[in-house]
Amino acid sequence: MDAVRADNLRKTFGTVTAVDDVSIKIPEGSIFGFLGPNGAGKTTTIRMITGVLIPDSGSVRIFGTDVRRDPLTAKMKMGVIPENGTVYSDLTAVQNVLLTGKFYGMDKTVRERRAEEIIARLGLSERKNDIVRTFSKGMRQRISIASAIIHSPPLLILDEPTTGLDVYSRRLVIDTIRQMNSEGSTVLLTTHNIEEANALCSDISIINSGKIVATGSPEKLKKTFDTSRYIEISFDRTVGPDIFSAPGINRAEPWGDKWRIYSDDPDIAVKHLVHVAEREKLAFVSIRTSNPTLEEAFVKLTEGA
Repeated sequence: MDAVRADNLRKTFGTVTAVDDVSIKIPEGSIFGFLGPNGAGKTTTIRMITGVLIPDSGSVRIFGTDVRRDPLTAKMKMGVIPENGTVYSDLTAVQNVLLTGKFYGMDKTVRERRAEEIIARLGLSERKNDIVRTFSKGMRQRISIASAIIHSPPLLILDEPTTGLDVYSRRLVIDTIRQMNSEGSTVLLTTHNIEEANALCSDISIINSGKIVATGSPEKLKKTFDTSRYIEISFDRTVGPDIFSAPGINRAEPWGDKWRIYSDDPDIAVKHLVHVAEREKLAFVSIRTSNPTLEEAFVKLTEGA
């Protein structure tokens, strides 16, 4: 059974078509990524899937339950972390989590045990009795996630869950996503972090201007643009872009303390770089070749947005 089946979703706001004939199928047990530039229709689609917005046309089923016809049953199968979080600032961390458990009809003993377990997993045991308004953004997001997963939802939906988080909070969020998936939850993840999607997701849909422009595994999407291979290189001293000008090299971009050299034929490019290094008396600090990245595929699929 599909965890999520959205068919031909359409939503307009005045003269603007935010989502135009979008269909998504998410297999049970997977981590599914939903990517797109700002304004592409990601959040509007998520709001229709979760029943917050009613589509102008189309339908959504969560584990076979029609969201529009039986919204309560469908929503009981979900844990949702919207883009702006869901915490109550005037409650403590543990009160937030317990309150959500109560909304889902959990037994008091079970929800108290589960709340302690999740708060500890997210590194907030020492702050569990503190008012949430005193928390950082990262800590508030961790409480949002704790509240969303207290009832062990079959479907976990996260809209940009790591945006603006510090490294520690981001790692905890990602580890929690993986753990929930390993425990049986299907995950629908929207993110701007391309490498995060590459590391987490088994399948990805890319939306642009309200339409799905590609769906597939990260590796399949990368291979769509297999001419975009690059060589990442650094020398023992600073060089300018002119030394990379040669037949077979499409472009060179600074990348931190390195350069990325894009080429249709890495063999020709590497031989040129060796020649340049000998001529300019440069020493290689590092050099590696890479296949196309998911970021390259994303940019190609959404350029002009």
